Amino acid sequence: MPATLFSNARLLDPWTHLDQVGELLAIDGRIAAIGAVPSAQVPQDTIRVDCRGNCLAPGLVDMRVHIREPGQEHVETIEGTSRTAVSGGITSLVGLPDTTPVIDDVSLVEFVTRRARKAGMVNIYTYAAATKGLDGATLSELGLMAAAGALGFTDGTAPISDSLVMRRLLSYARTFDQLVIQRPEDPRLAAGGAATEGEIASRLGIPGIPAAAELILLERDLRLVELTGGRYHASLISTAAAVHAIATAKTRGLPVTCDTAPPYFTLNETAIDGYSTDARLSPPLRAEADRLAIIEGLKNGTIDAITSDHAPVDQDEKRVPFIAATPGAIGLETLLPLVLALYHRGEMSILAALRAVTQAPAQILRLPVGRLAIDSAADLVLFDLDMPWRIGRRGLRLAATNTPFEDMSVKGKALKTFVAGRLVYGFDA
Repeated sequence: MPATLFSNARLLDPWTHLDQVGELLAIDGRIAAIGAVPSAQVPQDTIRVDCRGNCLAPGLVDMRVHIREPGQEHVETIEGTSRTAVSGGITSLVGLPDTTPVIDDVSLVEFVTRRARKAGMVNIYTYAAATKGLDGATLSELGLMAAAGALGFTDGTAPISDSLVMRRLLSYARTFDQLVIQRPEDPRLAAGGAATEGEIASRLGIPGIPAAAELILLERDLRLVELTGGRYHASLISTAAAVHAIATAKTRGLPVTCDTAPPYFTLNETAIDGYSTDARLSPPLRAEADRLAIIEGLKNGTIDAITSDHAPVDQDEKRVPFIAATPGAIGLETLLPLVLALYHRGEMSILAALRAVTQAPAQILRLPVGRLAIDSAADLVLFDLDMPWRIGRRGLRLAATNTPFEDMSVKGKALKTFVAGRLVYGFDA
């Protein structure tokens, strides 16, 4: 593989607090030099990339993606997911196990790995189902799947509501030092609901889900973490009360991390006005006070990471009444600009915003990615920080186009994406 020299780049690396104009040299897929690269260190056949002052950062790490293969290839394939991910500057992602069949044995963990290798673009990992068939009752073969490469255990969008099962899961996973991922929501309180309980849901005649449903299951889980010592990650935190609970748990020294997704710091429950099924999400969009609390949680570090929660849905499953619509939104292509919006609005520094989609998820997952460091993989995104564009269905690269951000004006776009030093996506402004 030829070496690549990136020059005239604004180098950004949250790990080392690097923010300076300089050069980066990649040789054999790994970073060989950063800063001012001596000409004697550059091989003769080196490919030269003039970054023209644009930002060069670690490729994004997305720790929550619904991969529809196997089982729903008509909605999206692993290859399609890969192409869309790299167009958004994502170089590593982790798929949820709620496919058809469910990823609850070694053969299916290995299947995802093989298909990702065949696609040959983005680094794709997978979680394994915490319980067989996502039944919430019978633990899967956690040890075998961890040995096969699963990065953690979760039932995806199905919360584990049985306290004894969750206790056993945390205890068992701890013996392998594995992560347990839960999307906290009390299923009995949420049953039948489609929007956050409150004035808007009542006015629209939509059954509500109380915000307390998130807190109740989260508080129970945190008590079980204290009891077992297992590593726990709360995914898609969306309420002020949950942010406070996580902050308290961290103060007490519990091994707890969490993430959120762009809808929960960009939109609020008013987005469902007009019964827009693209804004039918799980968890549902919350009140404005919750949105502001999520931003504050990101600013003060309570919320560790931002994930796309990419969930492509067949158009026929969205062209139905709001209550009957399948929840979910695509997010791979819009993750970078919506994270950069936190910077453009003055809510976070550029490095803090990037940390939530590079350093933080890499640390939580214990992956050797998400950094600009000598001998690290040259997984990189070159992006124009200020390029204005409008999110629109016609510009998206997926068969599914279910986005709640339709017609939103944003700034910041991936120009080129490199995985192990190889160009996998290129866009010339």
